Amino acid sequence: MRLVISAAVCVLVLFSYAAAYDPLDPNGNVTIKWDVVSWTPDGYVAVVTMSNFQMFRHIMNPGWTLSWTWAKKEVIWSMVGAQTTEQGDCSKFKGNVPHCCKKTPTVVDLLPGVPYNQQFSNCCKGGVVAAWGQDPSAAVSSFQVSIGLAGTSNKTVKLPKNFTLLGPGPGYTCGPAKVVPSTVFLTADKRRKTQALMTWNVTCTYSQFLARKNPGCCVSLSSFYNETITPCPSCACGCQNKRNCIKSDSKRINMVGIHTPKKDNEPLLQCTHHMCPIRVHWHVKLNYMDYWRVKVAVTNFNYRMNYSLWTLAVQHPNLNNVTQVFSFDYKPILPYESINDTGMFYGMKYFNDLLMEAGPTGNVQSEILLQKDKDTFTLKQGWAFPRKVYFNGEECMLPPPDTYPILPNSAPVNLLNFPVFILTMLVMLAVW
Repeated sequence: MRLVISAAVCVLVLFSYAAAYDPLDPNGNVTIKWDVVSWTPDGYVAVVTMSNFQMFRHIMNPGWTLSWTWAKKEVIWSMVGAQTTEQGDCSKFKGNVPHCCKKTPTVVDLLPGVPYNQQFSNCCKGGVVAAWGQDPSAAVSSFQVSIGLAGTSNKTVKLPKNFTLLGPGPGYTCGPAKVVPSTVFLTADKRRKTQALMTWNVTCTYSQFLARKNPGCCVSLSSFYNETITPCPSCACGCQNKRNCIKSDSKRINMVGIHTPKKDNEPLLQCTHHMCPIRVHWHVKLNYMDYWRVKVAVTNFNYRMNYSLWTLAVQHPNLNNVTQVFSFDYKPILPYESINDTGMFYGMKYFNDLLMEAGPTGNVQSEILLQKDKDTFTLKQGWAFPRKVYFNGEECMLPPPDTYPILPNSAPVNLLNFPVFILTMLVMLAVW
């Protein structure tokens, strides 16, 4: 009996770790670093820095929420660049009242536009943190906190416990705080190095399995050589929202407040057979002699969500030969240095980096020109379609492989030889 229980526990542990491991971003995590920069009469002042090392998953609106449990009876005297959501019971304090007296404080980022004296470096973005692969300079969020009733030396400080990160919903699992070598800082003139008095790190990893029961996006497919369009699978994202969806021609769309996001981020979806907030469509558009062209379109079916930051990660064997990307920015992702089959697409700044809510403007699209590797290129067996697709770090549901558009039986693999096609058209025009 004990052997069975032990085996079950081992399987559960292995499954939980496997769920948090992403083969396309094996080193992706959110690291929370505490740097003690000075001691105070009853505690310390620390700079807390949150770094999003995930390549294509960002923390989107309404932003991150961070909480922990104090090891002793610590209080937060003051904060710069962030705030706690509740003050708690501070009635035992006379004179100066702490910012927060809760045993388990919950911290959120400040909104843009707060007074200058409340700001801190890399703060005040409403908790929105970009993916490291998209914009490393915007993948950091930080604040300063003054702690009282705590230790006043490296030997007496007790590390906080039970860290929880919402980004903005569930999905992150945080490990224990661990003391690491003190962070080294470089002064503004770059002539002197200083270091933190004490540093500890907390590492949080993401699991889509923990975040939601169903996928948050789906993929549909089409091609120039087949009139059949392979749609997203029915109920790809679950059909629990079927009763609360809105038809595209409904008058409710124009109601005041219908597009206002809710605190729990609950979507209001357009009624579709797949019931997904996001659909990614991959269309094999043209096949030249040495190149082939793909059109990619991302459609938003959520009436309550504008994606101010969005990323599209695609795994396909021919992404090692991307010649040109139109209308999107592109960056190859190399999770394993020897294999270059994964790329990240995202919007151009001030052009299409905002994916609007459901409606006529709720889509972005681009075309990709890829050079053929004649040793591997084929249109057979669904080779031209992606192996995996992620939107904002969420893996999208692909259609079953046996439903992919197939080549006509009588058609050769290279359906369109471009130079021959042009020559034929010129001859036909001359004859006509």
